Formats: sequence, structure tokens, C-alpha cells
Amino acid sequence: MHATLADVIADTAQNSIEAGARHVSLEIAEDGAVISVTIKDDGKGMDEETQARAFNPFYTEPGKHDKRKVGLGLPMLKQICESTDGSVTLKSRKGVGTELSYTFSARHIDLPPMGDLTEAVLMLFNYPGDFDLVFKHRKGGEEYEISRRDLADAVGGLESVEGLTLAREYLQSQEDALGGI
Repeated sequence: MHATLADVIADTAQNSIEAGARHVSLEIAEDGAVISVTIKDDGKGMDEETQARAFNPFYTEPGKHDKRKVGLGLPMLKQICESTDGSVTLKSRKGVGTELSYTFSARHIDLPPMGDLTEAVLMLFNYPGDFDLVFKHRKGGEEYEISRRDLADAVGGLESVEGLTLAREYLQSQEDALGGI
């Protein structure tokens, strides 16, 4: 079980990267009443049969996980959304890409804490592969947006400790400007 929303967000966005996407968009919007997350990618997409099974905990894409035969990420996401008066929608076309959108009631008593969103986004930015991820976070009337490539260029790459430290500091400063976590 994911302990925080940041864990859930990282897990669902990681699916896009693992699906071979070259472009991933991750947007989080918080308005005080609702937290909404939308992830769009141009990865391999899913056919209708796969989409129908995606929320089944006893299904995982063949070959995705070497040592297990279940996929709990989307079923757990659905459970968290529904238990917090939220919702989840999945739209996908094979060979085109996928859009996953989900919401949570921000005031629901069972809502997990946001957790360390800075660390979750940094982990996604540092995931191996040739892809760009654009992250946008909107909270109230404030927002910021940064792409993996732009951040890597600004800090001299995400492969070194120095680059990762600068990237973390930048992301945290942007989160702090939104009111912090």
C-alpha cells in the first residue's frame, strides 16, 4: 500500500515511462476541495481488452514484471480514489498513448498525506531512458511548470550528486512558493 499521494503519483507516472513514452505530462491541481492528477503520454497505449483488465489486481501486462503475476498499482489507485470520494478515468489507444486522470476529495478524512512530492518528481526525472517529462503543479492561484530536459540543462545534468542536489533545491523552492508540503 502506498503511504502517501506522492507515492501514488510517482507509481502511476512511472507506468508512462515504462510504456516507452517519449513525452509524458504530469499535472497536479489543488483547489482546496479537490486534488486532481492527470498523466498523459505518447507510449504504446492499450487496446480495449487491456483497458478493461487494467484495474483487476490479478492482471498485469505480460512481461512487465519478471517475478510477479499481479499488478496492484491501478487497483490500489482506484480504491484510494473511491474511498476519498474521488474518481479515476483511463483513456488509451494502442500505438498512440494513454491518459490517466484521477481525483481525491482534499478534505476527506481517509485521504493519505501528500508526502514528499519533491522527491517523487525528482525520482521520475531521474528515471533512466530517453524521454521528457513535463511536470506542472497548480495550487490555488499559483503554479509552476518544469520539464525534465530543461531542469537537467539548468543544473548541468541529473547524473551527478551536484546536479541532483541543485534539482532538488529548485523543485523544493517551487513547492515552497506554492505553500509548501
